[in-house]
Amino acid sequence: MTNKIQIHHQADVMVITVNNPPINAGSTEVRKGLLDAIHLFQNDPNLAAAVIIGGGTTFIAGSDIKEFSQPLAEPHLPTVIAAIEECPKVVVCALHGAALGGGFELALACDARIALEGAVVGLPEVTLGIIPGAGGTQRLPRLIGIEKSIEVICSGVRIKAAEALKLGIVDRVVPDHLLVNAIEYARSLIGKKSRIRDKVVPHTQADAIQAASQKALKAGKHRPNVQLAIEMITNVMTMPIDQGLAAEREVFQTLRVGTEAKALRHQFFAERKLFKLLANAESKPVEIERIAIIGAGTMGSGIAIACLSAGYSVLMLDQNETALENGVKKIRDFYDARVASGKMAADKAASLLQRFRSSVQWRDIASADLVIEAVFEDMQVKHAVFGQIEKYAAPQALLASNTSYLDIDAIASHSKNPARIFGLHFFSPAQVMKLIEIVRCKHTDPSAIASGLQFAKRLGKTPVISANAFGFIGNRIYAAYRRQCEFMLEEGAYPEQIDQALEQYGFAMGPFAVADMSGLDIAWAMRKSLAPTRNPEHRYVSIPDSLCLAGRFGRKTGSGYYYYPPGAKSGVVDPEVRRVIDEASASKGIIRRSFTAEEIIQRALLAMINEIAHLASEKVVNDVTDCDVALVNGYGFPRWCGGPVFIAREMGIEKLRSELDALEKWSGPGFFRGDLSSLFEAVDSE
Repeated sequence: MTNKIQIHHQADVMVITVNNPPINAGSTEVRKGLLDAIHLFQNDPNLAAAVIIGGGTTFIAGSDIKEFSQPLAEPHLPTVIAAIEECPKVVVCALHGAALGGGFELALACDARIALEGAVVGLPEVTLGIIPGAGGTQRLPRLIGIEKSIEVICSGVRIKAAEALKLGIVDRVVPDHLLVNAIEYARSLIGKKSRIRDKVVPHTQADAIQAASQKALKAGKHRPNVQLAIEMITNVMTMPIDQGLAAEREVFQTLRVGTEAKALRHQFFAERKLFKLLANAESKPVEIERIAIIGAGTMGSGIAIACLSAGYSVLMLDQNETALENGVKKIRDFYDARVASGKMAADKAASLLQRFRSSVQWRDIASADLVIEAVFEDMQVKHAVFGQIEKYAAPQALLASNTSYLDIDAIASHSKNPARIFGLHFFSPAQVMKLIEIVRCKHTDPSAIASGLQFAKRLGKTPVISANAFGFIGNRIYAAYRRQCEFMLEEGAYPEQIDQALEQYGFAMGPFAVADMSGLDIAWAMRKSLAPTRNPEHRYVSIPDSLCLAGRFGRKTGSGYYYYPPGAKSGVVDPEVRRVIDEASASKGIIRRSFTAEEIIQRALLAMINEIAHLASEKVVNDVTDCDVALVNGYGFPRWCGGPVFIAREMGIEKLRSELDALEKWSGPGFFRGDLSSLFEAVDSE
């Protein structure tokens, strides 16, 4: 018996408690302890039933993912599960908190499952590039059918206790006293061994299975592990369960050590690291309950929705009454649409909106714990707004700017208390996008950063911490990526070729489709502001400027890099754009050439990697893996590819140096090599 498992007896019932905080991960020690406990239970003639329960706030919320990067130690989870199934006595699982992955597979091995209200179950393995590996694909279909199993397993969805009861995944749901009820339930089942493996698979029509499979593949971007999960699930129709279990385990072991699974684990640990930082921070966050948002435009309204949905009280201020009315309408329309679609109960929406106020009066921000500025990207405007904020906000209130590029230290330069000023850079639409950059300025107090992390956590956002620098983390990397793609336009590629290559790689959208969606005029304004300081010797691509001079600002004007016919959902190739590009190449004496998709992808990735090396050297980012987090959660970088830092580490420094030699040659004057060594520094992923 290990110290991760405790046992005690309630008369003729053994209670087996998993004690591996914080999430009771199914580590080697947990598995060994469970196996020992089951053997003790089976061999004790005075015991007739057993209950497995989690200590603390949860059941087993998954396997110990750290172990997946190395050979798995005995006993493996299937061995523990087999011992439960082969035990002639009844074993009941008592579920609270989360029973996920291996924890849920363990529960499926038991003879019955009782859950506390609010508990969730699920098999999220596909989100880590693998499939369930301890019987999930074989036992769940025998319980809820093939069609529903494809939906549950291939989406990685968490199923609430009430829904799990309806589906037959759990047998009982209780409001309280889980252990007491579980013991009572176990006694009622003495002598009634009931194994899921012995159940007949419910009949499902072939067309329903096909439809569920196609839906899952589409949602899963046709990733190989999703296809394999479907194959394993459908095996239940033709394979005996032991054969199906063996096939599942073989696929699991192969995927576990594959590049995609490694990339997804890399992302998992990189994202979790920021919240560990919050937990370990010496400076604790201040209490935030009331938010004031300055600016009722698209960003301000989106931030307001994000805050309201997280349970904050929100005041939105704009001195332009028309703009304020439009912003209020956007917020109310959002919740009306949620109610109309059935995604939110009407009383829930009404309750959230009761916490919302709007105003044109600066004095109304006095009660706010956090004031977020979300006005036009102009330094003079920002200075004026912060002057008013400081005049009317409470002295202890935290003050944040949502700027994308501007120098927040300059914004704070006239402040009497710059220690309370920091950046909170949301991404549009703010109520949807997961990424938020928390910007640490020269005088920002550590408690403000801790408060930003706590705020992001409550919003359900994924945060990264950046020093105050032009473009912070994400926009700085994206600018280098887009610039390299513009180089390729000059050299011979066309927008649709570049977009197609990068979308096939896995990006949500190619850079030129993104530019059209966001508006070419936004980047144009930034380029014009930087023009006085631009080195004329450095390579500069004028193609986007030419498009802007022609009034082609993207979707909003009906044309940009693409032409958008009235009512069209996507752009079409425009010969005029090709003419502009060809003329730009000719004006520089460039002989255009063909590009392969592989070259396009490689150059784009290398540009990102090189820029990350610069960010690390300049101390803009403390941990380079934060860059991967930013790109995946804010810029559509394919999660299953890990991010540029992961890719660099997989390439190795010598190959990377060789590849950058070629990129430097192609990029020309103005390309500067970053210090690649920073990309290979060890990171604590535990």
